[in-house]
Amino acid sequence: MPTNHDVGADLGPRCHGDQSRPKVRSCSGFTLIEVMVVVVILSILAAIVVPKIMDRPDEARITKARQDIRAIEAALNLYKLDNFIYPTTDQGLEALVQPPSVAPEPPKWKQGGYMDRMPQDPWGHPYMYLAPGDQGRAFDLYSLGADGQPGGADAAADIGNWSLN
Repeated sequence: MPTNHDVGADLGPRCHGDQSRPKVRSCSGFTLIEVMVVVVILSILAAIVVPKIMDRPDEARITKARQDIRAIEAALNLYKLDNFIYPTTDQGLEALVQPPSVAPEPPKWKQGGYMDRMPQDPWGHPYMYLAPGDQGRAFDLYSLGADGQPGGADAAADIGNWSLN
């Protein structure tokens, strides 16, 4: 007499045919050819997609630099709200991390700073800061790009707060 567990439970192999003659069974499943076709299709897709993904490290670094510049710019604006001026070029961006040691001394520098630490750009160079800025702004904040030199094109181009959208 079957129990409740046995009802509808087919734990045997997925085979069709006469169960009394085991040599004449046909099992359902994937054939070697079907598996090979799937592997070939996946390989073709990988050959198309992977180079497009791997070809974008420069774009990722440029995007990271823009994000860093926006974050530093926000910290500079908080500094100005507290102290009524931006740090000078001589005080630099370190004025956001620790109290400046160069005059003018900020009257209400925030205990703990405005940033935990000053990040480097994605190419390992420090961000550049100039106050007042040369680009018609209160300050210029920029990365020198991949080459670490002023100017340049593509990944080597300067990325500054004057060019952010």
